Amino acid sequence: MAGKIIVVEGTDCSGKETQTRLLEKRLNEEGKKCIRFEFPMYDTPTGRIVGGDYLGKPEIGDSVFKEGAVNVDPRVVCLYYAADRKYNWPKIQEYIDKDYYVILDRYTTSNLAHQGSKIHDKDERFDMYQWIDKLEYWLLQLPKPDKTIFLHVPYEYSLELRKNRTNIDEHEKSVDHLKHAEEAYIELAELYNWDRIECIRDNKLRSVEDINDDILKVIREL
Repeated sequence: MAGKIIVVEGTDCSGKETQTRLLEKRLNEEGKKCIRFEFPMYDTPTGRIVGGDYLGKPEIGDSVFKEGAVNVDPRVVCLYYAADRKYNWPKIQEYIDKDYYVILDRYTTSNLAHQGSKIHDKDERFDMYQWIDKLEYWLLQLPKPDKTIFLHVPYEYSLELRKNRTNIDEHEKSVDHLKHAEEAYIELAELYNWDRIECIRDNKLRSVEDINDDILKVIREL
């Protein structure tokens, strides 16, 4: 078996961390070699630049961008996130070479959605998608995922679910950004043929286990 790269993406409060951790546990219990990583890697030099200097996460540091993170040129932002992936990729490649299922909580796909969403003209936004694709997959030679799974929670539900959060960053504070990012994710899922899983059913958030069952079904297609 060749190693597989499985990316789990999702709108705010879709449970990416919870789902990827449970997925790693279940695949290992099934006897598959599996390991999980998440981007940005906040405990590494490049991740700290993203988390502190750019995003201004309270537990890492203050943003140095006085105009606010959401107002920084999206191409500039893409370079920070892409650098974090490029810097940290060697430690991931080791597991791919050993035929692991590598589960990624966010990847290049996050740049596509969050930075692409800042461009409201459809044609210009599509050009941005192509620019990011070229930057990360061609210029930086990062590998494309074998499977991308998109967890969808409408932004109205995200606003309700995050009410008790205390460590939200500059993007998460912006209602407009959450709304436009959701629209971009939906657009990208169609453009790139991602597997889309709805996390809301009958106006309620589905259980963690129920959603994870759907993720496992997608992965077993590999």
